[in-house]
Amino acid sequence: MAFIDKIKEKAKADKKTIVLPESMDKRTFEAAEKILKEDIANIVIIGTPEEIEKNGQGYDITGATIVDPFNDPNKQKYIDKFVELRAKKGVTPEQAQEQMEKDYMYYACLMVKCGDADGAVSGACHSTGNTIRPALQLLKTKPGISSVSGFFLMEVPDCTLGENGIFVFADCAVNPDIDSNKLAEIAKLSSDSFESFVGAKSKVAMLSYSSKGSAKSDDVDKVANAVAIAHEKYPEITVDGELQLDAALVEEVGKLKAPESQVAGHANTLVFPSLEAGNIGYKLVQRLAKANAYGPVLQGLSMPVNDLSRGCYADDIVGTVALTAVQAQNA
Repeated sequence: MAFIDKIKEKAKADKKTIVLPESMDKRTFEAAEKILKEDIANIVIIGTPEEIEKNGQGYDITGATIVDPFNDPNKQKYIDKFVELRAKKGVTPEQAQEQMEKDYMYYACLMVKCGDADGAVSGACHSTGNTIRPALQLLKTKPGISSVSGFFLMEVPDCTLGENGIFVFADCAVNPDIDSNKLAEIAKLSSDSFESFVGAKSKVAMLSYSSKGSAKSDDVDKVANAVAIAHEKYPEITVDGELQLDAALVEEVGKLKAPESQVAGHANTLVFPSLEAGNIGYKLVQRLAKANAYGPVLQGLSMPVNDLSRGCYADDIVGTVALTAVQAQNA
């Protein structure tokens, strides 16, 4: 069974309600039809009757809940919650209503915040910033977590490395400026994400072009310091570094370059030293190894919200909804 099929089975076992705010895109309706047919999650689509009729034509979304952001009986509740959450920024009821009607992702996040949904998925026709910004403003990060990061679940065919070819790669999508503290936090979140989705013990490698001091530079020090911080703040996770990629994955190389390490040669969770390294790394594996790359999945938010690529297919939305539902099960 493919990895995403296992995720769908997990989602079905404890169905959650996921909001899709992009009613202006036909892919939303194609995905909703498949999700409802497969019984993966309960679906809410935010849109006016005109948007639903125009873009949903030809798709069977019987069973989906349609929320008209201009005529929703729960609207005042969401406006009040918006004002409460953004009081320090001086947001008025009029401004809250305008923002909710202009950008349905705000409406989706308020539904999640008020307990009327368990998660939201957006990004098919909006930027990552437009997906993350409402979530940060209204849902915030988890207690003790300073920022959101993005990981990919990588499924590499015919691979015995990692967890039989399954890996988490982070951060590949969100943070352009990563220091040692943030790297350590990403290691913790990525470890939790791997174990939640894969159901196996995470072994986190903090990657570098150096293994255990084989090279000297500020970039190497950043990763080595992150490992020290992770050991101190998150003693429950298995993490080591700094490690070169081959030392992290290949047992013979790991024994040679880091013989004392519990992670070297056995890593299944890879934390990259920078956003550009992570983004390049996952795309290399996706294209050259023909790996399935599921994500980016956001981690660190208090409640599940996930982003889509603007070039995504309906099946990508289906998979991301399943991943979001599983996150909601563990929230």
